[in-house]
Amino acid sequence: MSREPVLERAVRADAPLAPASPAGPGAALGSAPHPRRAAITVQGLSVSFAATGRGAEPVRVLDNVTLEVADREFVAILGPSGCGKSTLLRAMGSLLDARASTHGAATAGGSTAWMPQRDCLLPWRRAMANAMVGAIAAGVPRERAAARAARLFEDFGLAGFESAWPHQLSGGMRQRLALLRTCLSERPVLLLDEPFGALDPVTRRRMNQWLASLELADWIGEDGEEPRAVVLVTHDVDEAIALADRIVVLSGRPGRIVLEVAAQHAGAARGQRFDREQLLAALDYEG
Repeated sequence: MSREPVLERAVRADAPLAPASPAGPGAALGSAPHPRRAAITVQGLSVSFAATGRGAEPVRVLDNVTLEVADREFVAILGPSGCGKSTLLRAMGSLLDARASTHGAATAGGSTAWMPQRDCLLPWRRAMANAMVGAIAAGVPRERAAARAARLFEDFGLAGFESAWPHQLSGGMRQRLALLRTCLSERPVLLLDEPFGALDPVTRRRMNQWLASLELADWIGEDGEEPRAVVLVTHDVDEAIALADRIVVLSGRPGRIVLEVAAQHAGAARGQRFDREQLLAALDYEG
């Protein structure tokens, strides 16, 4: 049986789609919605890389991707390995390799912070000193960053480990510290490139449960006019379901958007807000 009709039904079931509208801190149920600013805008983006072999054709990684991420939205980009997810994330942060050939544009409404898969903690710095690296690099005043770090150590479940060396922390604690460090940079747009991908399945599940319990947009940037947002790249369907307000599914390379779906049933548990079978059908699409 062809998989294309399955995907076609899945896409049409939710089209046209609009960004999700999670209630932000202090928002009252039934209140009039406020206009939502774009934190990230991707318009007709195609990316290719030069071939390495003689006479080979350029490798097209992304093809005509258009996407908008709203203020205070958590968007997960889901897709098979090699489909261009990380390339899209890098384009959002203006981090593409200079050798990339691009058409279209990706712009962020504010400065961005990047968190890679590895925690990249400095082994010669204790936990608090590691956390402060992001703030120092971003030019955040030391006193303000230190006061905020002390609060976040508590909120991120790391209180009591401020003086620990990285090798004394578990894998999950190291990833929390890396995320805390990223938040301290006070960049309003957070780009997460499979940050829990190196963890074992049990720890990864616990990290997803922990992260889902946070309103992460509250911890990034600082109060101001710049829109805040989080974009997560993953190939794990359950991780996307657990964390996102909206899920975007890319096809195999060159990556094209084959499904874009917002969370449904606002009062439901996170795991019940998306149709898992619909997402799996989109991932199986071979058109």
